[in-house]
Amino acid sequence: MEKHYAVIGHPIEHSLSPVMHKAGYEALGVNAKYHRFDVEPRHLPEAVEGLCALGFSGWNVTLPHKEHIIPFLNTLTPQAKRAGAVNTVKIQEGQRIGHNTDGVGFVRSVEKELNGFKGKLAVLLGAGGASKGIALALAEQGMKVHILNRKLEKAEALVEVIQREGGTATAGALAPEGWLEEVDLLVQTTSVGLHGESFPFSVQGISEQALVVDIIFNPSETAFLHEAKQQGCRTLNGLGMLLYQGVYAWEFWLGGQAPVEAMGQALQDQLLRRMLNTF
Repeated sequence: MEKHYAVIGHPIEHSLSPVMHKAGYEALGVNAKYHRFDVEPRHLPEAVEGLCALGFSGWNVTLPHKEHIIPFLNTLTPQAKRAGAVNTVKIQEGQRIGHNTDGVGFVRSVEKELNGFKGKLAVLLGAGGASKGIALALAEQGMKVHILNRKLEKAEALVEVIQREGGTATAGALAPEGWLEEVDLLVQTTSVGLHGESFPFSVQGISEQALVVDIIFNPSETAFLHEAKQQGCRTLNGLGMLLYQGVYAWEFWLGGQAPVEAMGQALQDQLLRRMLNTF
């Protein structure tokens, strides 16, 4: 019996998840299809009901629904509960189970470049759905986490969650401060840069030892990453996180080991095609 999965978000046309999962199905001979649906926030309740009515086995959740979808689910995994955000939903025996693979996917995407987590300082820009999963996962790895957000109370709420879990975290305003000289890992988790715009502040003066990550993957180098590279930092875009959160979502849905190489190659090929089409 053919299974159906999807990704929902708004906007959604930039998503590479269908290409990645389709390649995975083909690599292992899985009888499944993966769809992409643009769901405006006001239509989220109907979209969830519709996916269930159509017999979907699960779906991924991206901006801006990661937090707002929770009331429409029956239960959450421990990862989703801690993060207060969901990026993966599985239908099991009629129950809608919310899960979060953002954090573990991010950790796997940076572990080789960072060369150890414990005792190091991670600074996260933004405190939204993606930031929550990443912040908790980094704290679980033993990193000190400093969260910066325009609305300070949102960053402080995330700090409280991390501290309850036994992690070390602090909050601050979204501005350059003394952390620039001490940071080991700087993560840009907002949507700023998706359309070519510059980040609200400069990272001039950042430690050259820092690994700087922007979870945006298209464009492959945002203005934020370009400036960090000019400061001598190592940089990564969000393609690795996209791959590994998808890998863990696959395994949550289907069990077994996802075909990482096939899924990663499909992402690279699709990005290359998009780049060539811009010329």
